[in-house]
Amino acid sequence: MAAAHRVSHEPAYVLHRYDWSESSLILEVFTRHHGRIALVAKGAKRPSSNFRPVLLPLQPLEINYGGDAEIRTLKGAEWMGGHVMPTGDALLSGYYLNELLLRLLARDDAHEALFDAYGGVVQVLAGDHGGAQATTQAAALRAFELLLLRGVGLLPQLDVQTLTLEALEAGTRYALVAEAGLRAAADDEAALAGADWQRLQAALDDRAPFTATLRLVATLSNGSNSALRNQLRVLLNYHCGVSMLRTRQLMRDIQAL
Repeated sequence: MAAAHRVSHEPAYVLHRYDWSESSLILEVFTRHHGRIALVAKGAKRPSSNFRPVLLPLQPLEINYGGDAEIRTLKGAEWMGGHVMPTGDALLSGYYLNELLLRLLARDDAHEALFDAYGGVVQVLAGDHGGAQATTQAAALRAFELLLLRGVGLLPQLDVQTLTLEALEAGTRYALVAEAGLRAAADDEAALAGADWQRLQAALDDRAPFTATLRLVATLSNGSNSALRNQLRVLLNYHCGVSMLRTRQLMRDIQAL
């Protein structure tokens, strides 16, 4: 009989956790080399469990697990340090990232560059970059949204019109639209200038795409930032199959209070 598959010292983040029994949890985990996987953490809810203080969202972990079934068994988990959990709006933003990954990533499909970008945006949300301001956090979210869409094959090239493959004109406004890709914008549409889309494509192609895209988005005007946010929100909702993500609705409800 073949030995059960074992993985050791795997970088990971917990995306979500569910009760499995009175004492155990089912975890949705994003790993660097194996993508999104499901794990059972046996006994994790017991007061004496070593897992209790470790299996938290938005925390860098190193895990060991084994098994060949769809749901593997967690054998060990260690917090890798580096930052504390984000709080307030930053925490809700982190939950938003996790919801996107749960909805858009297939199981067992590795995305190493996207994993690294996720770690980068979590550090920004936790304030590891000199007490990151709200504008920097927003730029980090936009950068991750772009990298996620590209990583799962849902983002067209941003330096050409999608249907015609014609080069963009720097001063012309273009809209990013589900199913149609990047096209010339109507007067009342959220859109960016061709020069901005071209710069975004160059940043995504950089050797350090998350950092380059974050820095670029942070330099966009308020109007361009709003237009980019609105277009990406519509595109993400479309591909997630929802009118609004749960975390976005939660943010609205809290703001309404």
